[in-house]
Amino acid sequence: MIHQASFLIKTPGRGLIEITNQVAECVVQSGASNGIVNVFLQHTSASLTITENADPTVLGDLETIIRRLAPDGDPEYRHDYEGDDDMAAHIRSVLTTNELSVPVRNGRLALGTWQGLFLWEHRYQAHSRSVLITVMC
Repeated sequence: MIHQASFLIKTPGRGLIEITNQVAECVVQSGASNGIVNVFLQHTSASLTITENADPTVLGDLETIIRRLAPDGDPEYRHDYEGDDDMAAHIRSVLTTNELSVPVRNGRLALGTWQGLFLWEHRYQAHSRSVLITVMC
């Protein structure tokens, strides 16, 4: 059985937004007992990650590190059509990922303690991001 669903996330701009509950709801709606869920983000300037959802300082520290790896406005970037954060956002999404897979066990996401699924917006401006969920069992 394969079940697909999608949802939009309206981001306020750069930062991490937890989407665990939305993905978990899609798993429940699928009726899957055991299997796998694939989460796919249909964008090139945002990404997905699994990280700690208990201590918000983790999210700030992740942003600090990615800022060092892909700084905004680097004068060597050629792609800056949409501003100083344009190429940096693309680099950040390549360094992370736009797709995650999580096991489903007993009808629930089989995440570890303190793990959550996050959409990571890499642009300064607010955006609507489309997330495609595929549950397979």
